[in-house]
Amino acid sequence: MSEALGIKWVFNNYYSKDKVNIDHLNESTAEKIIHYHKSFPMYKETPLVSLEGLADKLSLGSIYVKDESKRFGLNAFKVLGGSYATAVYLAERFGLELSNISYDLLKGDELRDEGLIFVTATDGNHGRGIAWTAKQLGYKSLVFMPKGSSVHRIESIKNEGARVEVLDCNYDDAVRYAKKYAEDNKGILIQDTALDDYIDIPIRIMQGYITIAHEISMQLNKEEKKPTHLISQAGVGSFAASILGYFRNKYGESIKAIILEPENADCIFKSALINDGEPHIVKGDLETIMAGLSCGEPNPIAWPILRDYADLFVSCPDYVAEKGMVIMANPTESDERIISGESGAPGLGLLDMIMEEEKLKEIKENLGFNGNSNVIIISTEGDTDPDSYRKIIAK
Repeated sequence: MSEALGIKWVFNNYYSKDKVNIDHLNESTAEKIIHYHKSFPMYKETPLVSLEGLADKLSLGSIYVKDESKRFGLNAFKVLGGSYATAVYLAERFGLELSNISYDLLKGDELRDEGLIFVTATDGNHGRGIAWTAKQLGYKSLVFMPKGSSVHRIESIKNEGARVEVLDCNYDDAVRYAKKYAEDNKGILIQDTALDDYIDIPIRIMQGYITIAHEISMQLNKEEKKPTHLISQAGVGSFAASILGYFRNKYGESIKAIILEPENADCIFKSALINDGEPHIVKGDLETIMAGLSCGEPNPIAWPILRDYADLFVSCPDYVAEKGMVIMANPTESDERIISGESGAPGLGLLDMIMEEEKLKEIKENLGFNGNSNVIIISTEGDTDPDSYRKIIAK
């Protein structure tokens, strides 16, 4: 492990004779999933913003930021996973072929089961996505949130028609509470991490996220470019593993991947540091401004993908996210302004530091960041907590 400027990192030294299969995150699967997402009348491909001015400043070939604040009017990407997993559940319940499912079909009265209630736990964005999906399709939803959840995020979920309960526990315990509640009350748990015998829906949620990766691939094709580096933030690891799995299938080992987390909730980093191949837990309140990444237990079906295919694991102080937010809010030269929230911005903050700070030179050199690099960063949310966003940008 290396450490500088409050940032800790470890290169991936784990050797797996048989890497975990990632065929379920390939391009052909993505094409089927994006076909479903396109059936939503509000679907629109989110922008892939080229920060040419910043790339020149940092001596990189290109920097692309995928702006997920534009996703379905929900200010975050999470709805892609929850909406697809919900669709798969309903298709199986009503005996439909997955290839035939669509927004209009699932919304129709002939498939209605008024007794269904969808249950989940969330730090904010996932819960809002589940509430929104349930509302769109005519169902009820119940969302549990951990202590310390922002009032704005709570109200955003309630505004989508969900019942919200804030629990006196951290995110990981809220997930377990939601699972037990669903089991005891015949609710349908739509959760983005696997638990014991609960695997199928988390896999579908991960698959739902690859709509983002497939859009990026198609957008880069138009510019005749291929990515060389991916910097992805991780909570339980589902999102990061999904994007990485797609990119490894599509581009092979030509793309280098950095997985980063907040320092107080760095369970993926800790697992890589211990380096025994197993996921490891971080306990405590998991306090960080990056609320969507405040998770102490890796998703056991996402961790092996990160373990086998990522190149570097990083644990970051909150100021790295703040730095990324400020850079996007105050762009270089003619670059487009991007509104990115605390959980969406750490990737760009870290990239800026890798290229500018002598103490992080080891990362720059080992991963080959140079004038030919095309770096992909995904801003997973906008200002989902506007008060916090304004305070950080004003610093």
